[in-house]
Amino acid sequence: MTGIHGADLTEPAVRIRAASRDDVDVTARVWRAAWLDGHRGRVPDALLAIREPEYFAAKAAEMVASTLLAVDGSGAIVGVAIVAGDELSQLAVAREARRVGAGSALLAAAEARIATSFDEAWLYVVPDNTGAREFYERHGWIDAGATIFAAPAGDRNVDVPVHRYVKTVR
Repeated sequence: MTGIHGADLTEPAVRIRAASRDDVDVTARVWRAAWLDGHRGRVPDALLAIREPEYFAAKAAEMVASTLLAVDGSGAIVGVAIVAGDELSQLAVAREARRVGAGSALLAAAEARIATSFDEAWLYVVPDNTGAREFYERHGWIDAGATIFAAPAGDRNVDVPVHRYVKTVR
């Protein structure tokens, strides 16, 4: 069976592995590019202004132990998932790896990691990111309603309207 761009869907498009310190630079680049795709024009400009490459590099270094990576057949990192307790804090997939299973594989691995300690997982999605919202809903996540996320932005927080999604994972 073949999918978009002729990808063979009988074989996994990616393998999932834990991140290491050696992955921080690439992780930060993949994460930032995907984050901008999902958030540019959908979050306050004040948040975009602080999400420079240095922010992602520092956070990627800080979160290595809780980061899962999707790696394609050539060994390139094409996706990032960061788990923080029962929260799926980040799920970011490079453009070239979208719609071929990388996001689904990362999501399943993140859910499995959360399920080792929690019954329910949660995450935030900005309202206008309909692609992400539809993706999570296709994977069994439920929109638990709108809220405000106080996103860290330097020495202050930026209020970002979001929807909180939840899923029973065990």
